[in-house]
Amino acid sequence: MTEPLAEAADIVKFLGSGAGQVQALKGISLTLSGGELTLLMGPSGSGKTTLLSIIGCMLRPTRGAVRVCGKSTVDLGPEEAAKLRRDHIGFVFQSYHLFPTLTAAENVQLVFDVRGESSARALVKAREALATVGLSHKLKSFPLELSGGEQQRVAIARAIAGDAAVILADEPTASLDSENGQAIMRILADIAKEPGRTVLVVSHDPRILPFADRVVYMEDGHIVREERTGAGLSEKSEVERAVIGRRKR
Repeated sequence: MTEPLAEAADIVKFLGSGAGQVQALKGISLTLSGGELTLLMGPSGSGKTTLLSIIGCMLRPTRGAVRVCGKSTVDLGPEEAAKLRRDHIGFVFQSYHLFPTLTAAENVQLVFDVRGESSARALVKAREALATVGLSHKLKSFPLELSGGEQQRVAIARAIAGDAAVILADEPTASLDSENGQAIMRILADIAKEPGRTVLVVSHDPRILPFADRVVYMEDGHIVREERTGAGLSEKSEVERAVIGRRKR
């Protein structure tokens, strides 16, 4: 098992105030390791997106601690948290969040623009990222010229272009048909195979379960159970065989 790339420990989060205040998260702990795709599932209102936002340093927990690539977020100010996001975290959203007046390549290059990196390097990295998601032929296309699946691929390319170690995807297949949703999950699963990268996907869609190494289920602000699937099951069975073998000696 590789070192954790993101960790949430005993996370509590209250939303709202006064009589309308609700406790969205009730002592959540979750570790995301390199080389894994973790699927976070549960009914609406269970706290999935809130947890993703806290791991992504977009929300601060009321209590608890988050570490991203070994760095604690507890004492980070807004600017430091923004830098941590820029350097280590990539986001993929349900609605793509692409700028309609920018080409696919330009949308991906935004990652480097906010870092103040050279435009020449940005273009090279943007092309490489778009090639990774199978869109080398769409560099100069605008979002309205792309299908929904292609737009989501551009969003994934933008998330990985800056070598982010932690990829957070919130309902990335919800706006897509089954075929495009499966294609997007195959790309995310391939990305997650890299030892220095982890992918966390929030979803309601049971059809994407086969792409996950681990499935975490949430209800009412709690993690209620976890399961290993795919590669995770293979790892588990190897451990079980080793234990059984020792018992027989």
